[in-house]
Amino acid sequence: MNLLDTAAIFAAGVAAGSINTVVGSGSLITFPTLLALGYPPVVANVSNNIGLVPGGVTGAYGYREELKGQRGRLLRLAPASLAGAVIGGLLLLGLPAEAFNVIVIALIVIALVLVVVQPRLQRRVALRREGAHRPNGGAGLWAGVFGAGMYGGYFGAAQGIILIALLGILLDDDLQRLNGAKNVLSAVVNGTAAILFTLMWLFAGTEISWWAVLLIAAGSTCGGVIGARVGRRIPPLVLRGVIVVVGVAAIVNLLLP
Repeated sequence: MNLLDTAAIFAAGVAAGSINTVVGSGSLITFPTLLALGYPPVVANVSNNIGLVPGGVTGAYGYREELKGQRGRLLRLAPASLAGAVIGGLLLLGLPAEAFNVIVIALIVIALVLVVVQPRLQRRVALRREGAHRPNGGAGLWAGVFGAGMYGGYFGAAQGIILIALLGILLDDDLQRLNGAKNVLSAVVNGTAAILFTLMWLFAGTEISWWAVLLIAAGSTCGGVIGARVGRRIPPLVLRGVIVVVGVAAIVNLLLP
């Protein structure tokens, strides 16, 4: 790996950590970057997942004020994220690599659509919450968080957008507080999948690029802090435009022979 590649992965990690904290689709920056540098898709996905864990932690910590009073809610929902991440991670490692290429293209398309429609989705979420009182969200929210955990354990791009939509529709709370909860649940998913992938690397020979993990981890750690502090100042249209461009680049990379 040359200096330019190193800088590109680190910069992608910074961007992804910041975007994950604010929006929740940072993997659409780091994953295509690794693909463009020649990493096999599954190796890129696993390495990216592990590398983004520290950024998830710093992003969640940056929202600690918004997290006050949500301990009970998160204790109820975190097991759903954990269980979903385990199943999603096992599916990633158990299905043929050829299947990943096909499935992940569909998931990236879904993620890009979610990124584009996010403003309208947020408005609908706000209208849906008006006059409602849902302190816990019930079994429907638990099941939805479980499904988002499976998605995150398998690939992960835009799982934050899925989570914030679920939380916003089924809970009556301020959007910034829900974003803080989203950051914690996303960190649980990524952390659980990362532990699973590391165990599989130790005992089953799963391939991981630890150099890419280190660079993304360092970048995402900085990005998580940046996202929590100043990420909201990024013009939403610019941010969505960048994500769509790199997402399309990822699809092209996967489709090329």
